[in-house]
Amino acid sequence: MATVNSGSIPAERIITVGDSVERVSLPWIDQHTRPSTAKGYRDIWQDHLKPLAGGVWLRDTRTYNVQSWLDQIGGGELGRNPLKHIQSAISGIFTRAKRQDYFRGENPARDSAINPNAAEALETDAYSLDEIKSIVAILPEPASTAFAVASFMGLLYGEIQGLLWENYRDGEMYISRSIWNGRTTEPKTRKGRAPVPVIRQLAERLEMHRLRCGNPQTGPVFANVLGKPLALSNTVHRVILPALNRCEFCSTAESGHRKTDHVFKRNGSIPEWHGWHAARRGLGSNLYRLGVPEMVIQRILPHANVSTTATYIKTAADDVREAMTVLESQIGEPSKAQSDASGTFGSNAGTPQTTIQ
Repeated sequence: MATVNSGSIPAERIITVGDSVERVSLPWIDQHTRPSTAKGYRDIWQDHLKPLAGGVWLRDTRTYNVQSWLDQIGGGELGRNPLKHIQSAISGIFTRAKRQDYFRGENPARDSAINPNAAEALETDAYSLDEIKSIVAILPEPASTAFAVASFMGLLYGEIQGLLWENYRDGEMYISRSIWNGRTTEPKTRKGRAPVPVIRQLAERLEMHRLRCGNPQTGPVFANVLGKPLALSNTVHRVILPALNRCEFCSTAESGHRKTDHVFKRNGSIPEWHGWHAARRGLGSNLYRLGVPEMVIQRILPHANVSTTATYIKTAADDVREAMTVLESQIGEPSKAQSDASGTFGSNAGTPQTTIQ
């Protein structure tokens, strides 16, 4: 009781920040988060925090220390979003340490701040319907069908790799697993297990893809020659990028252009590759552009809340111009009498004001 009353930490629980991370935080993250999330935390620790905080005593850490770490990390070229992730990771370290009684007191990351001059996050990309149709037409199989699945079902990268033929029935695809870097996990959320409707055009592509594969009824939808799930990262480098990055003059892929007699210039009429996730954002943006409410898009993607869905909806310059044109058409033209009496748009500019005594 003396230890409890004094508020001090038992000697056996006095450890460094590095010990806390490697004994408590990272094992917990490995057990309770997705492999891609766990890798992100490990990268933050190894690349940014361990050199600065690894040897600091956990119990002695204060907001001043955390701010010093963030200031040193933020003095480089990191943008605002990566710095927020690092700040969040620090907060998580102390939250989990408190739960295990390695740390007492207020979380020292609470009142810390990131560099206000850090660069804003770059705008993320989303494929338009025209870009999707062009890419689907250009890519060879099975990359073309895999990209169509990403664009018209909005699945995550790992979910596409984990698709099974036995889960495709009655016009819907049931998502039962996700594969990332060879590790198989369950879908990210409970909503992620809900069946995803397959539109007619995609259903036709899937049936053609099934026939090319020998009409399997079970097993991976996208399989390699050994019947194992196809590694989409390899597909990007070996198939997708060579198909999209072609010379404007001779149509040779950039990777094989060294033997030509002219400088490579990428064909700008071919859409650029922005990654698998841009197809998921594209689905959200394209549905919204077609008038689908955000709440419905949330169910389609699916997201835990509609605020996440809003970040996936990208507004193009044409959308902005069209919206202002709609506003312009609704205002209409004022009559001559209105213009003479009130000025344009019914304003009182230039009209004498009457003061009521």
